[in-house]
Amino acid sequence: MPRTRSRLFPAVVTLATVAVLLGGCSALDGLTGSDDPDASPSASPIATETPYDSQFTRDGTFQSHIDVNGLDFVYTLYPTKSTPRTNEWYPKGNKFFSFTFQAYDLDRGLRDRFATKRMVYLDHITVTSETKTTDGGRVQHPYRLDVVAKDVTFDPEPLTTKYGMIITSPKGAFELRNQKIGGTAPDTRGIDLLFTATVWIQESPGSTKFYKKVIRQKVPIAIFESDKPTQAQSIPVDAN
Repeated sequence: MPRTRSRLFPAVVTLATVAVLLGGCSALDGLTGSDDPDASPSASPIATETPYDSQFTRDGTFQSHIDVNGLDFVYTLYPTKSTPRTNEWYPKGNKFFSFTFQAYDLDRGLRDRFATKRMVYLDHITVTSETKTTDGGRVQHPYRLDVVAKDVTFDPEPLTTKYGMIITSPKGAFELRNQKIGGTAPDTRGIDLLFTATVWIQESPGSTKFYKKVIRQKVPIAIFESDKPTQAQSIPVDAN
């Protein structure tokens, strides 16, 4: 707070001090008028209780780490700028998310030469979905994906072999943007996304031998009760 010669200055300082002691920073912000009315953070964690336990909804993102023989397989999901506020994901209306899938060879340092790491190739990926309702009603499937990875990933020219596209960090990663989850029944309170990725793993760095693994992950998403639809915003083609 800048100094002023006004006789009110000691009183303001005292009042501000009391505000900090009683209410912390939020109280002081209210006193000094420092709130930014234009601030509208997207995909921020929410404090309200969710109707279905979901890291994605609560934290504004989801990330899992699945260990396979020292390789860390990482699924990362987040809402896009089209529908960024996960506490405003309602049964009606479309909801949009993006996701990536990548492998880290933790037998090596993150910045070790790429040639010293095991290569992992993603061949095929499927995602199914199923709704969770308040009365155990009919299960719906508002999102589905069943693709050859190299044909749909965001990179139009991924590094590929007969085993698929490379997903070893940092040279490779599978990415899909702005995936649409359709509307569901009014009593929907959650959606499970079920990911299944078929990968080929190099036995050791430089080896010509590979073995096949299937990497699965379930991602719960909370859906909030409302009569109004989820509001999707139009975003630039390169936005995420």
